[in-house]
Amino acid sequence: MSSDDQVAPIIIKRKKVVGGEGHHGGAWKVAYADFVTAMMAFFLLMWLLNATTEKQRKGIADYFTPTIAMARVSGGGDGPLGGESVFAENTLPRMGSGATSLNPTASNMAQGTFNSGQAQAEDSGEAEAFEEVTEMMMGRSGESMVADELLEHIVTEVTDEGLVIEFYETRAAPLFDKDGQPTRLLRDLSRVLISASAIVTNPIAIEGHTSTYPLVIAENPAWQVSNDRAVTFRELLILDGMPEKRIHRVTAYADRDPARTNPMDVRNNRLEIIFLRTK
Repeated sequence: MSSDDQVAPIIIKRKKVVGGEGHHGGAWKVAYADFVTAMMAFFLLMWLLNATTEKQRKGIADYFTPTIAMARVSGGGDGPLGGESVFAENTLPRMGSGATSLNPTASNMAQGTFNSGQAQAEDSGEAEAFEEVTEMMMGRSGESMVADELLEHIVTEVTDEGLVIEFYETRAAPLFDKDGQPTRLLRDLSRVLISASAIVTNPIAIEGHTSTYPLVIAENPAWQVSNDRAVTFRELLILDGMPEKRIHRVTAYADRDPARTNPMDVRNNRLEIIFLRTK
């Protein structure tokens, strides 16, 4: 036997080394990334809750879970609808012209937003006339003879419907006596209004408002009282020289449109005279 046949075979043993056993591989990185993402989303949510208004939060919620198919109830914005959409309950637009008025007349009910140059000039002239009436009613005009005690009961405001002049009473100075007749205060206010109304030719609307009566009363007289006061003031204006045909509307609102948060506040007893827009 040769020496080559007696040589033992050479065996090579290779040991497989697996790295990263102490950290269980790379799975922990995925879990950590998920945790960081969740924490970032949480802090973004907390920031949004602190930096947005209630209507904006409602809009964001409705975006992800709409309550009405095909349309959201709220957009969360601050535009003409104040964050609501036309599908929301009791939503009324507060901008624009024509049919945006709460009490549109036949002439402006179908009016759109388009204005020609002539219409814009007429709007400007009407606005100047309203401003002149306001200055006279508020005692800012050189021709005004309004006493200080009368100015305390007058508030003016220009709206989409026209120029609103409000006569309100106080506990010390009511507009009507216990029999429902105009007091001296209201008669003086009526004469001032007659003088100011000569500046413009706009038709007039009269609205009667009252404060809420106590619940212990068996029958709520607010509707009848507000109607009687509006009608009585209409008759007073006609007696003082206002053309009857110029008064287009007399409306009773009872206690449904208070001027103050407290419905029983005497400030809610008032008359609103509106110089209606002619377009």
